[in-house]
Amino acid sequence: MSPETLENAQKSAVEEILKKYPEKAQKDRAKHLGVGAPGDESQKTCGGVQSNKKTVPGVMSQRGCAYAGSKGVVWGPVKDMVHISHGPVGCSQYSRSGRRNYYIGTTGVDTFVTMNFTTDFQERDIVFGGDKKLMKAIEEINELFPLAKGVTVQSECPIGLIGDDIQASSRKSAAAIGKTIVPVSCEGFRGVSQSLGHHIANDAVRDHIFSAKGEDIGSTPYDVAIIGDYNIGGDAWSSRILLEEMGLRVIAQWSGDATLNELRNGPKAKLNLLHCYRSMNYISRHMEQEFGIPWTEYNFFGPTKTYESLRRIAGQFDEKIQKNAEKVIEKYKPIMDAVLSKYKPRLEGKKVMLYVGGLRPRHVIGAYEDLGMEIIGTGYEFAHNDDYSRTTHEIQRSTVIYDDANEYELEAFCKKIKPDIVAAGVKEKYTFQKMGLPFRQMHSWDYSGPYHGFDGFAIFARDMDMAINSPVWGHNKAPWDNA
Repeated sequence: MSPETLENAQKSAVEEILKKYPEKAQKDRAKHLGVGAPGDESQKTCGGVQSNKKTVPGVMSQRGCAYAGSKGVVWGPVKDMVHISHGPVGCSQYSRSGRRNYYIGTTGVDTFVTMNFTTDFQERDIVFGGDKKLMKAIEEINELFPLAKGVTVQSECPIGLIGDDIQASSRKSAAAIGKTIVPVSCEGFRGVSQSLGHHIANDAVRDHIFSAKGEDIGSTPYDVAIIGDYNIGGDAWSSRILLEEMGLRVIAQWSGDATLNELRNGPKAKLNLLHCYRSMNYISRHMEQEFGIPWTEYNFFGPTKTYESLRRIAGQFDEKIQKNAEKVIEKYKPIMDAVLSKYKPRLEGKKVMLYVGGLRPRHVIGAYEDLGMEIIGTGYEFAHNDDYSRTTHEIQRSTVIYDDANEYELEAFCKKIKPDIVAAGVKEKYTFQKMGLPFRQMHSWDYSGPYHGFDGFAIFARDMDMAINSPVWGHNKAPWDNA
């Protein structure tokens, strides 16, 4: 099929899907669906789609909320702080231990990532306020967990609605227990998605963490900080191995397996290495402006992107680091070639449809292409326009682009463009499996991982092979097909 014919067929699929909507919803959703082509400079964003807009009321969105962006993504993995969900128990339980943020430590003693702390709002708290309850909770936490270095207060929706002053309560509690208390006004209804929660969490780091000095760790010309890697399935560890083999010293991991001291020491880095652009570009820009620390994005998904990223990072340092980077690449290339020779013949030509959060719809494209697979659809739950602009440079063929897609659209696109595998989030997983489509959960690696770095790519390739080539799909029929 020629590129022109392919693009026309994809545009036709978009138009057909939009026809199912009422006129007003159709007009709105048309702005968020499109077809992108590599090098297409005629559009401001890939496919010309709009993003970071309110979801159409009545259309089921796959997005998270501001609370999810702060507690679930940025703050939750900081291991030696207790993170209180201030509000009803439901949000805290849903956000607890869902993202597989690995950490080193003893849970309940000096690490608290997988524990659930909540003020458990009841009806009387909505009426009379929850400030006393919050301060009591902080007091009890300090008694029960004396090794906790500090506390964050993650506001749920009712807190903003009733006007609880968590800043004042946090100041009083901090003075009483002599520890860092960080109030984060990340009520779920704020903004249009979890993206604002990322921004609010970044601002809390800026306002409450950088004001105190971290422990003395010395200084070298090769100090770097990993920013925006949440160590899902051990990703940050897999990446850190490569950076340290190059001769760099990782002084902070934000925020997977992170400590309060690492957050404070962030401004001591000579270079910030930004993995998840969407969630932590704000604090990276602040450190560049305030402390003069440059930052660069990197992508450790798949050998091709990892080689490129290692060389780009090394280019920020002297000849010693640049030579070390080439030695690291030379060491791992035969291993990667062996992985490709094993799995590429089994996966080449298979078509992939992506739909994830704010980074992976473009970052994982290279890893699939290393295996000879084709990306035929990609989109984000909560991206901004600059994320889609970056996506234009990653796609290699005409691709369906969808922003803030809902279950109907994703299912309809599957029927129209016929992917061999869908790589999306846990909310989409069971729909496509019931359709008999191979699926990989790309928020937290479906209980697998890591996927970053050279070690991670071997696991990634194996998991894609197991998903696509499993014989189970030949025996699976949706109930409606049986009827």
